[in-house]
Amino acid sequence: MIDADYPHGGALVPAAFDLHTVVLLVRPPDAPPFDAQELDRLQGEHLAYLRQLARDGVLIANGPLADQTDERLRGISIYAAPLDEALTLARADPMVRAGRLAIEGARWYTASGTARFGPVDGTG
Repeated sequence: MIDADYPHGGALVPAAFDLHTVVLLVRPPDAPPFDAQELDRLQGEHLAYLRQLARDGVLIANGPLADQTDERLRGISIYAAPLDEALTLARADPMVRAGRLAIEGARWYTASGTARFGPVDGTG
């Protein structure tokens, strides 16, 4: 494969970057125990909260993790907001407020145009 076939030609560092905020949902070691009914209620509130953030245009993508090397890692969210704003929004998640999940965040630089988020249309 020749350099022209790569997204950025021969450049090792892209000329432009897109910036996203990543928030990891982590199960803290001291997560309080809840019965099944309370967990179901919290999960419903958690999902409704994330849906509203997506409708508001601040949450780009999110979902649970599987087959993770660290079982404490429970989910990931990509925000279209600065880190401090994304962390404030994530702290308001009902699961985080209840202590069932904790959050970790970072800014994520991707080569411009390479990270694509949007509805799945079933064609890809």
